[in-house]
Parts: sequence; C-alpha cells; structure tokens
Amino acid sequence: MMRTPLRPLARILKARAEGENPDLIERENRRLRQEAQRDRDRSRAETRLLAVALLFLCGFVVLGARMGLLAATAPLELARGVNEEISSARADIVDRHGRVLATNLATHGLYAETRRMVEPVQAAAALAQIFPDIDAARMAERFTDPNRRFIWVRARLSPEEMQQVHEIGEPGLMFAPREMRLYPNGRMAAHVLGGASFGQQGVRAAEVIGVAGTELFFEDRLRDPALVDEPLKLSLDLTVQAAVTEVLEGGMRMLNARGATAVLMDVFTGEVISLVSLPDFDPNNRPAPPTEGEPADSPLFNRAVQGYYELGSVMKAFAVAQGLEEGTVTPETMIDTRGPLTWGRFRIRDFRNYGPQLSVKDVMVKSSNIGTARIMQPIGAEKQQDFLRNFGFLEPMPLEVSEAARARPLLPDRWSDLSVMTISYGHGLSTSPLALAAGYATLVNGGYRVAPTLVKQDRPQLGPRVISERTSRQKKLMLHQTVQEGTASFARIAGYPVGGKTGSADKPNPRGGGYKKDAVLATFASVFPAHEPRYVLVVTLDEPVDTTGPEPRRTAGWTAVPVSAEITRRVAPLLGLRPVGLEVANTALAQGQ
Repeated sequence: MMRTPLRPLARILKARAEGENPDLIERENRRLRQEAQRDRDRSRAETRLLAVALLFLCGFVVLGARMGLLAATAPLELARGVNEEISSARADIVDRHGRVLATNLATHGLYAETRRMVEPVQAAAALAQIFPDIDAARMAERFTDPNRRFIWVRARLSPEEMQQVHEIGEPGLMFAPREMRLYPNGRMAAHVLGGASFGQQGVRAAEVIGVAGTELFFEDRLRDPALVDEPLKLSLDLTVQAAVTEVLEGGMRMLNARGATAVLMDVFTGEVISLVSLPDFDPNNRPAPPTEGEPADSPLFNRAVQGYYELGSVMKAFAVAQGLEEGTVTPETMIDTRGPLTWGRFRIRDFRNYGPQLSVKDVMVKSSNIGTARIMQPIGAEKQQDFLRNFGFLEPMPLEVSEAARARPLLPDRWSDLSVMTISYGHGLSTSPLALAAGYATLVNGGYRVAPTLVKQDRPQLGPRVISERTSRQKKLMLHQTVQEGTASFARIAGYPVGGKTGSADKPNPRGGGYKKDAVLATFASVFPAHEPRYVLVVTLDEPVDTTGPEPRRTAGWTAVPVSAEITRRVAPLLGLRPVGLEVANTALAQGQ
C-alpha cells in the first residue's frame, strides 16, 4: 500500500507561492491518515466480535440439542448398559480351608420402560403388594410422568420376587441380569468381610464394589481380571469362628453386656484365626451408618479393630516384662505395696490390701496397681514410651480391613511421671483388643514382634526382637501362675493349660468427664497351651455384670474369664491341640526357667 507523504513537495511549493501556511497541509494529511486507521481498526474489531458471537451461538445450539436429546431418550444407565461393558466379576473370598465366605450370585434387577407400560397404575399397586416398602401412589406418579421413560424399581430380586413380578403381566416391567455379592454364612465374620454394593449399573450388568472390611481393602485384588478366578484365602477358620461367635453371644446375653469382642491369633504367624465383634450384622443386608448416638452402639462398629479402650490390668504384663528386661527387678524381687501410693493430689490404690510387700511374681499374680507403679517408677517415661512403641501400642495397628487405618490409639497429652505409673496398670493409654492380642503374642513367642494379618500364611512371620528369650520364658510362667493362683482361676481347663491376665477398667464418661459409675470394660488376655503357647485369645466385654451371686460382680475374673475359658474349651480341639496334663505343663515351664 502506497503511503501519502505528510508534506508533499508539490503542494508545499504551491502553498508558499500563494502565501499560505505549509503546516496546515501536514496537519490535514495527519488527520486523514488517523481517520483511515480508526476505520480499519473498527472494522477489524467488528469482525472479531461477530466471530465470537457466532462461536457462542454454535455452542448454545450444540448444548441445547444435546439436552433435548437426553430428555427425549433413555437415561444414561440404560445407554451405558447397551453400549458399554460393565464388569461385575469379583473373586471369591474363602477361609483357610477353602470354605466360601463371599461369592457372586447371578440374579436380576427390576426396571420399568414407561412407554411400553399398558396399565401403569395397576402395575404400581401390584408392586406395592410384593414390596411393602414401595409407595403405590408415588410409584404410579413416576410411571405416568411423561418426562420419565426409564425407572429403576429394584436393584436386585430373589427368584420368588422375580416370579411374582412376572405374574403381574406388565410388558413395561423388565428384568436386568446382574451378579450380586452373596455371603452364604450370614452374620458369620461380618466385621471381617464388611460387605459390598452395586456401583455403576446398567440393564445388562452391575458393578460390584466393596464398601467395608476386606471387601474394600482388597478391592483391586478382588476385581483384577487376572486374579478373578483365584479365591482370596483368609486366615479365618470358619468352624472356629462359628464356635467363638456362639460362646461370645451366649456370654454377652448372660452377663447383660452392651457389646463384646474376641480375637484369636497365632502367636508365630500373626494370623487372625477368629475375629468377632458384637453386636454384628448380616453383610447381605448391610445397615446404614448411624447418624446419632455412640459409634460403639452401632452393629457396624468393629470393637476389635476400631475400639480403643483403657484395658486395665492386662497391661501390667508389659510393665513387669519391661522391669525384667531392664534388669531393675527379677521375679523374686520384693516390691513395696503399702498404700495408697501418693503422687501429688493423686492416690493409687489396690483392689484389696495385699500387705506391705509382694514379690514381682505376686504383683503380677495378685494384680497390684501399687506394685506395678513402683516397678515402673525408676524406668521413667522415655524408656516406657520406647518399650510400648516397640510392641506397636503407640501407632495404629495394621490389619487388612478398611476400618483399621482410621483407628488410632489415644495417648496422654503430656507423658508425665504420673502417666508412667497409671499406664503401667492400664489407665491413661487406650489401645485395641487387636493390638493387645499382638502384644501378648510377642510376650510368649520368644520375644519377636508379630503383625496381625487376615491373610493365610505358610510360615512364621516374626519381626524384630522386642524382649529377650529369658524374659519371654519368665512371662509365660507368670501368666500361667496368674491362672493357677491368681485372679483368673476360672480359666483352668482340664487338658489345656492356660496362661493369662485379667483387666477391669472403668469406662470414661464421654459427656461429663471422669468415669461412669458401675460401668466396667472387662478383658481377659490368655495364651494356650501355657507351656508351649500357640495361640493368644483376647475377650473383652462392655459393661458386663454377673448377677448369680448375692451382689453384682463386674470384674473380669467373674465375667470375661469364664467366657474365655468356654471358648478355649471349644476351639482347642478344633485347632488340633492334644490334651496334656497340668503336671506336664508345670514341668515344662519350670525347666524353661
């Protein structure tokens, strides 16, 4: 493009000859040039605005067309079922002997295509008779809504329900084949399995997803196409689980307890052979999570894993073990048990007067709070924390259920000298029955830490050494003596020597602070056979009371111990343990020292 000079020579010479001002020519040319540029810029801007407006218009047209298409066609679930493949495949879950705990079952869902319905109102009334939770009027309103063409009526049907729906004879009611998760043993091992539900759904298939327990923890493993034909083998023994559940339910009813839990574990592999938490539920019909009240009152609450409690005197076993391991005491060392033990404004008392002194062995056997506190006094807070940390009490206890990762121990804000003493006899530190079982397994398996697991193991899974072999032998003897001479005398079983420790802890008051009146958490941690421990069993009852005597009795010796003894009597033969005489156990324990 040719640009006109601002001061054309010919015009300038002419203007000078005529006596005009040549600068006016330059200003006039500059103005014309600016106006031409402004016109070009305006034209360019208008073109751009037009292009943007056209783009927005096209976008709105596309969105409107898409919305109209969606409104006029079947819902996304129907389209997905037709055009996409939804995988419902999921591996079975079996116990350690291959018995089925969870599997998939072919079934059907029920949906309605309203444009094919002949008598929608009558169909809604008939469905309400088959399914009492269906509101006939509301369902009829949905069936006759002109904007609805596809309606899910039921996610799954039993064969009987399917036949009843078929007999209605309504062509618009259609069946959607799918697989559902079935737990053939009902409530058995409910808190371990957790449950499953439908995820993505279509008319040809429905996705089965885990919602809790091992079903959720092993979600990727159970849905892996390469492993779907290979069952997930758990460490549970279904027969033992049934026996433990039966005894624990009976004990809970007889003792009027609010809840109960039991954990049976192999002391060398960490395998959980049985895990029961009551009240429980049927994973085939998993209830909704609670929205009010205490979480522990819900049947979904796993007391063995999620329940972190002050467990009382069962923790004395670890305080005594630390004293033995540190070399500050021996089993024969005499401990001052005169009470009360005063620390500032706090008083530590024993359940009864045990005299001016007891040996370390008798501190354990008779369960002296004062004696245990005095054993821990010279050891101090730092060493106590390290010792309990090595046992796994200061961090979440791992287990292959989804709930375990969210449960954490409750530790003191400031680990003072008073904390050292109260924690020694089971107050001021909250832990779970599962963690307690793992801790007792370490005490009696030679001193090696074990990690609890729900997956079947082929060999011992021993971790780092926590206490010496000598301390472990001494603890086995003391636990056996506690049953033979002390607070756990009801745990004596002919043919199956048992060692263990009782614990009766006051329950904290979540509302007013302090502790509840006449509310006790009773625990018995036992090992058997006592001379060659293979298994550890922890039984905990929430607010039990024995009313068979002249006065109510709430301590673990009267409540948790008899229940634990009956469980051991039932399961020991199932575990392949042969009966032995008490003399054999005593001789073996004495030789081990």
